[in-house]
Order: sequence, then structure tokens, then C-alpha cells
Amino acid sequence: MIRADLNLLRSLSILIEEGNVTRAAARLGISQPALSAQLVRLRDLFGDPLLVPSETGRGMLPTPRALELRLPLEGVLSDVEALLARAPAFDPRRADRRFTIAASDNGTTVLGLELLADLARQGIEGIKLAFVPLNARSLRADVEAGEIDLVIAHLDDVPAGLRTRAVLDDRQHLVQRRDHPRGTGPVTLADYCRWRHVLVTTEGRMRTAVDDHIEAQGYRRDIALTVPQYILAVLAVAQSDMFALVPARLAERFTDRVDGFDIPFRPSGFSLQLAWHSRNQTDGGHQWLRDRIVEIAARRQNA
Repeated sequence: MIRADLNLLRSLSILIEEGNVTRAAARLGISQPALSAQLVRLRDLFGDPLLVPSETGRGMLPTPRALELRLPLEGVLSDVEALLARAPAFDPRRADRRFTIAASDNGTTVLGLELLADLARQGIEGIKLAFVPLNARSLRADVEAGEIDLVIAHLDDVPAGLRTRAVLDDRQHLVQRRDHPRGTGPVTLADYCRWRHVLVTTEGRMRTAVDDHIEAQGYRRDIALTVPQYILAVLAVAQSDMFALVPARLAERFTDRVDGFDIPFRPSGFSLQLAWHSRNQTDGGHQWLRDRIVEIAARRQNA
């Protein structure tokens, strides 16, 4: 069976309109023999002559079947042109759209809150943001299903197969409460191990690579508390004498409660990444959202 394609249907529409193979070929930008060959295929496809020579010998006349097809053809071709037309530019001030972003409390605090502030400053009210926790077990499936639009996370937490972009470099920072009895001098390894610690983990474990590192140097730290979020670690430190390691840029948000210090061993550097599904690569709204976060991260990076 011969299958129709859009070029054949467009040729038929122009042939019916022009009633002349030469003029129709010129409009279509093809040769007269090529259009004649298409007409043969169209006649076979529809089981009808479609266009027959005029009795006057000038041009061709549409058959009743061709006249019957004329309006439906115009509608189909118009719909296809609309479908293939370039999408209108995304206008955040006119948009009514919700974006769901999976992020740690670090990503939400350092980039997400600033994104919210930017929207408020620009008077953008139709964009709604929903921040949800990173769930390693379902993150990939949620992104695939379209339930999560964007991920802000460390690279190690980004599922394989997603598009990624590093947006903000950071490092681990030691925090202690304001007016801590240790004072505010540089932290030595002995200082670091003298005080109890809060460890950020979602698994409840009481040990990390940091412990391996300091024990190799003859020291040991006492982890008194584990919490699943960096902000909780900061709050716990702010009302105790414990230490915690948190991202430096997050610690900057809480200088009214805690003091920050370089850690007494090589800091663990990392970068926050944006991650998204390939199907959203060219979506105007997604592009706008990613660009805004990249812009915010650049401001933080250069601050």
C-alpha cells in the first residue's frame, strides 16, 4: 500500500488550487516531471484521477473527490504548520507555571532562596517553585516521569544519564557557635578533635572519610550527633559547644549564629550541579529557569 506523506498532500492541495501542473510545480519549487510523478502516486493513493484535463485544453479540473478533499487538506496542512512553528519565547511575567526542584537543603538555601528573591524583585508571580528533598532511590524515575523538573545536587548524587552543568564551587567549612569557649583563633587538628561533633548524614552512620584521615595522623574525633540536613547541624552547633563541617557558602548565611573556620586538613572541594532530562533541553521555560540559577550562582561565585 502506498503511504501518504506531507509533501504529497501539500502537492495535492496546490494542484487543486492552481489547476495547472506547471504553475503548481513552480510554487512548490520542483520540476514539472517530478510533480507529474507525484500526481501518479496521489491517484494511486486515493483511487481517483483527482485532476483531469479541461475540455478547453487549458489546465486541469478537480474531480468531485478532489473537491471533497480540498478543505480537509487545508485544515491538516494548517495544523501541521502550526505544530512545526517555532514556539513563542518564554515570558516569565506572563507564564503560569510550576517547577519542581529536587535539592538538598544546601542547594535550596544557597541557590533556591536567592531564586525566590529574584522572582519577587522582578514582580514575577506566575512562576511557582516546589522544592522537594533529594531521594536517591527514586530520583532518576521521578525525573524520567516528569515529576521533577530540575535537580540541584553534588555530582555524586546526580543519576547517570541526565544532562548536567556545574554552577557553583564550594568547600567544607568548620562552624562553631558564637562566643565558643575555644575562642576564634585558627583551628588546629588537636582543637578539632578536642570538641564533640555533629555529622550530617542521611544514613545515621557515625564515620566518614574524615575519620580515616585524622586517625592516620594519630587523632580521633567524637561524633555525638547525626542529622540529615546541614541546616540542622548549624542549629545544633549554635546552641552547643559542638563542631560541624558544612558547606562554606551555606555557613555564610548563618554568621549571626556561628563562626566559620578553615578546617585543619585539606578541605573537600565540590561543586553544585544542575541536572535535567534531555527532553527539557530546548523547552523555553526550563531554559529560563536554568539560566536564572546559573546567573545567581555566578553572583555567589564572584561575591
